[in-house]
Amino acid sequence: MSTADLVFTGGPVFTGDPARTRATSLAVVGERIVAVGHDEVRGLIGPGTEVVDLAGKLLIPGFQDAHIHAVYGGVELAECDLSGTTGVDEYRRIIAEFAAAHPGQEWITGGGWSMESFEGGLPTREFLDAIVPDRPVLLVNRDHHGSWANSRALELAGITADTPDPADGRIERAADGTPSGVLQEGAANLVSRIVPPCSAADRIAGLLRAQRLLHSYGITGWQDALLGEFGGKPDPSDAYVACAEDGTLTARVTGALWWDRERGAEQIPGLVAQRAKLDVGRFRAGSIKIMQDGIAENFTAAMTSPYLDGCGCATGNTGLSFVDPEALRGHVTALDALDFQVHFHALGDRAVREALDAVEAAVAANGRRGNRHHLAHLQVVHPDDIARFARLGALANIQPLWAAHEPQMDELTIPFLGPERAAWQYPFGDLVRAGATLVAGSDWPVSSPDPLAGIHVAVNRAEPGATDGRVFLPEQRLDLSTALAAYTAGSAHVNGHDDAGSLRAGHLADLVVLDRDILTAPAAEIAEARVEQTFVGGARVYAG
Repeated sequence: MSTADLVFTGGPVFTGDPARTRATSLAVVGERIVAVGHDEVRGLIGPGTEVVDLAGKLLIPGFQDAHIHAVYGGVELAECDLSGTTGVDEYRRIIAEFAAAHPGQEWITGGGWSMESFEGGLPTREFLDAIVPDRPVLLVNRDHHGSWANSRALELAGITADTPDPADGRIERAADGTPSGVLQEGAANLVSRIVPPCSAADRIAGLLRAQRLLHSYGITGWQDALLGEFGGKPDPSDAYVACAEDGTLTARVTGALWWDRERGAEQIPGLVAQRAKLDVGRFRAGSIKIMQDGIAENFTAAMTSPYLDGCGCATGNTGLSFVDPEALRGHVTALDALDFQVHFHALGDRAVREALDAVEAAVAANGRRGNRHHLAHLQVVHPDDIARFARLGALANIQPLWAAHEPQMDELTIPFLGPERAAWQYPFGDLVRAGATLVAGSDWPVSSPDPLAGIHVAVNRAEPGATDGRVFLPEQRLDLSTALAAYTAGSAHVNGHDDAGSLRAGHLADLVVLDRDILTAPAAEIAEARVEQTFVGGARVYAG
């Protein structure tokens, strides 16, 4: 080797390599790291070498997000965006200003509202009617498991007091049965299917808008958790293909093809064809997304025992399993045999168990094929199922930002789970102690895509900036190195990039420079760190 293209020096360097976790210099030739060490690496500096003096700033592996919705997250940034606040008056102002600024727009769409902002988590159509009476409005909530419609939108969709709830959702109603304006889970499709779809150009613009944001957070790759038609929105796969073909996709992206829960095994040949078609440049789609349940806040997450009511008494509701558990075992076994990875949405303890049962059936039938099946969200995990992750090789895909005391947790979740089950939430520490592999993601646009904010919560079990001293289930805290590994080597592993996620010779030069060394700073200050530079394959894709 003569000289390097790029050299970082003046450390510290966190390698993520257990054999040597810290260094002070790193060299890159082309897309790959060629040397990691100390002063000896400086011998690779030549006249054409770009030298980055870290000056005490921290160099780490690039973050990867194991569960995100990048295209539509980017699209939503250009719509009526309520995600920056939880104030009802602010919602009113933002919606009114957006409607006034877009007088020719047939529908007002967007979202990001929080259930905690409204009594019982349920806004009303009358609220929207007072702001936009003449045009249909449909706004998805922050978690994307429910939508808020005005009267005009309900009228256009033909939803009345006589409209039955779909099998996979619920129409919230007033006392007289009239739709109140909120449509949970699959019921939202009753309206969203008549919303004019965004164009192919809109989807490409959304992807590039999202990519700029994600690179600014140090994210060099991700797994898009839903490729396919869903919720009245077109398949975003075409945006990835277009950007991969023309080189504007600078991130490394794995796509999870949507499993249509209204169909069965007959869709598998089509998924095989899609996998072959969607393999372009830095984009490929070898994962299958199966959404097994809903969410706890609207009582659709699948539980092993009933939800409680406001008085603490058991109800008759244990949530929804969207795919029959027996059928699920057969489908996952068939997909595993075809070397698909299965990416489960499993939030309640029954859904987690059903997903693990399906992985167990696949292992029993096919042996361990190394397909890296993973369960995302894992809000409530029964203690009996913790050890099964390591035993089955199922990866735990965590969204750490949710593991903290905040109004949605304290007011809309814990009272309806009860104390025993509430203590089973987001058991990150138990999973690690039981030998599970953690991978991490954000579920953006459900929550912030900032990995540093997620790592902060994983380590502190409190939201960034929290001042009340409350820690959510402190025994489930992670140490910083483990949390950092989940967002780097762990997510790179689940995304199929075994030559990324740690800094060692021969690996891809996917790198992030932070403005401080978070490994030596107080844990309470992790979220204060900022990304200064992001590199993918040795190319700078972000400079703050």
